[in-house]
Amino acid sequence: MSEELHHPFQPVYDKNSRILILGSFPSVKSRELGFYYGHPRNRFWPILTELFKTKAETIEEKKNLILSHHLALWDAASSCTISGSSDISIAAVIPNDIPAIMKTSGIERIIANGTKAYEIYMSFIYPKTGIEAVKLPSTSPANAAWSLDDLIKVWREALSL
Repeated sequence: MSEELHHPFQPVYDKNSRILILGSFPSVKSRELGFYYGHPRNRFWPILTELFKTKAETIEEKKNLILSHHLALWDAASSCTISGSSDISIAAVIPNDIPAIMKTSGIERIIANGTKAYEIYMSFIYPKTGIEAVKLPSTSPANAAWSLDDLIKVWREALSL
């Protein structure tokens, strides 16, 4: 059953952020935990900790990882209707105000974590920013076609590491 939801937490960024990583909308588990990529089988945090050779277990450590590497983290949708955590079910999207955080940061590249994030960004936000997003395979456990090693390779390339 689909329900209308509003994004429950703030973006992670500062004036030094250069690359914005966009998801679509927080999963049920992320909404419960109050932070991005909260599902234990989502590979987002394992990818970043491998790429940057660090650990990030607490929310504070994850925020520090993002900011210390000049990244930013947010989702493309501010509100939407969604059934559980299913990106396919996302409809009635109201986009987040990405241009607002770009005014107070140095964001020059946008990376979309998955197809739905890319579609939302390109449809609603790209016309306002003029920065085309790089679409990467989703780190979601639903994307079983990609192994962790393969995801690490494409994310490394996209982040220019």
